[in-house]
Amino acid sequence: MKILSIVLIVAVAFLFVAAQVSADSEFGSLITSMDVQAEANMADFQVRLGGYFGASTSQVETIIRSVDRPGDAYMCFRVAEITKKPVDIVLREYKANKGKGWGVIAKNLGIKPGSKEFHELKKNKFSSAASGVGEGKGKDKGKSKGKGKDKD
Repeated sequence: MKILSIVLIVAVAFLFVAAQVSADSEFGSLITSMDVQAEANMADFQVRLGGYFGASTSQVETIIRSVDRPGDAYMCFRVAEITKKPVDIVLREYKANKGKGWGVIAKNLGIKPGSKEFHELKKNKFSSAASGVGEGKGKDKGKSKGKGKDKD
């Protein structure tokens, strides 16, 4: 009887994990990457998130407290950026449909699966940006001002 209980607990845990992975299958590695960054240094993650998306410290903290994982906070800001909707609207949609995954949330907010915007959403823009504060969406983002390699 004890072994059956253990097997049942393990099976339920497996199903829970499988459901979570399935819900975020399109964005799983992206969200996991954000979670790892946040786990390594939450304060730095919050500063970078605010700097990249132009959000205040209090707004970043509110979003992070309102979602299940730090990666979901990143996704809220990223979907808001792409759809040009307020992050509060994205957060409301997340709360209503988080069990269905970010693909459904994005679709509900106007990002069509397979569209250019959908493919952009799957790109990890945050970690490819420099980790300094305020180096996010500014007008000079991605433009080199120095000589650097192949700039002679």
